[in-house]
Amino acid sequence: MASLQDIRHRIKSVTSTKQITSAMNMVATSRLRHAKEAANANAPYARKVAEVIGEVAANAGADFSHPLLERHPDGGRLVFVVTADKGLAGAYSSNACKAAHALADDGKPTDYFVVGRKGEAYFKNRGFSIVKSYTGISERPAFEHARTIATELIRLYRTGKYSEIQMVYTKFLSAISCEPQAGKLLPLTVEQSEESAPHAEYIYEPDAATVLGFLLPQYLCTTVYAALLQSAASELSSRMNAMSNATDNAEDLIAKLNLHYNKVRQAGITTELNEIVAGAEGLK
Repeated sequence: MASLQDIRHRIKSVTSTKQITSAMNMVATSRLRHAKEAANANAPYARKVAEVIGEVAANAGADFSHPLLERHPDGGRLVFVVTADKGLAGAYSSNACKAAHALADDGKPTDYFVVGRKGEAYFKNRGFSIVKSYTGISERPAFEHARTIATELIRLYRTGKYSEIQMVYTKFLSAISCEPQAGKLLPLTVEQSEESAPHAEYIYEPDAATVLGFLLPQYLCTTVYAALLQSAASELSSRMNAMSNATDNAEDLIAKLNLHYNKVRQAGITTELNEIVAGAEGLK
């Protein structure tokens, strides 16, 4: 049976852990509000960019070509995956990594382009090829980060080494729910607006094809930035929930340890009283 001193040390240790998890929960909760606002504010812009590109594509003509629309049938696959730089976020990073890992199950040569230390360690430890990795930006991504990443993805695709680039990120649904999302990033598929639908009137200078050629890289930047913002909000919500659960578990454990401590202490007192009574009876 553990001694009273051992139990006191355990209670002190769990109390210290509870203070840490509680503080991390408050920090994640504070940051989540800003990350959620950023993700929600960016969503209308991303939708509008996609809408404008569809309108411009309808006027660019069927013979329009662009390096981001070209297909390289003989190339491999590149998976762009967004994970966390830090742990203590539940299954956030592992779920994203598993979703990205599943894309390589068909045997097609697959390389990885990773954001976050957790994803980098996951694929490196399993022997996968990582062509590029970025760290230190998972919680607070900026548009410049997205521009840098999109520029590098465009460069890699234009080499012809890859027939497709897939993107895996975690979509923020609510403060208690998020889920990994996978989809094709390159080659881009431009969805033209339906002819029967009402069209916005645009004036193109010099022409629609030139404007569309300029917009496609910007659209890729916008898509990457939206994925980074969604992942940042998902990471913080996952960490908030994980730390909240850890704090609750610590409180439950402290209550059980205190009860155990009192029982052991009471048993010790009872033993001492029995010894005193036995000694007194022996002196009679």
